[in-house]
Amino acid sequence: MDIRTRIPTNYGSWVDLFGALWSDQVTKIQARFGEATLSVQMPETDPTDVPTFVFSSHANLEVLQFFKVDLGYDFLVDYTATDEELEPRFLLVFQLMSRETKARVRVKFQVSEGTSVESIVSLWPGANWAEREIFDMFGVQFLNHPDLRRILLDIRWEGHPLRKDYPLRGYQSFITPEEIDPELLK
Repeated sequence: MDIRTRIPTNYGSWVDLFGALWSDQVTKIQARFGEATLSVQMPETDPTDVPTFVFSSHANLEVLQFFKVDLGYDFLVDYTATDEELEPRFLLVFQLMSRETKARVRVKFQVSEGTSVESIVSLWPGANWAEREIFDMFGVQFLNHPDLRRILLDIRWEGHPLRKDYPLRGYQSFITPEEIDPELLK
């Protein structure tokens, strides 16, 4: 049994429920973003549970706006990154859902190390914290982010712990507490 094996649920198979919708949307996406679309994986033909789209990072805001406005994927379920250790080094991963149809898709953007990516906070304000975490843990820079600074680690921390080249025992100790920015106390 692998991921393509249908598993009966109370609500039916996602492919039965959304297969026609997903096929129609793939056609629209490829027509609109042909050269920026690097790959499309579909359930039952590829090892994935929902359609997975991989794009180059230069059009991330435009692509996500198309998914939200034109295709109706208005709910950002999850937003994270992975370090692939190859070039392009990072993948930004978005899990999107349509609140109207309940369909889901996964959207990925390839990002080279040292490349800045447009922030999506203008589309989903809740992405603010996710982008700060991605910046803190992986070092990906976001353009036009309202407050891009570390969120989990001390501001004196050197490096990005979720990168695969970060040392396993890359401990850092600080004797004194982190200085508090007086602007944040207002």
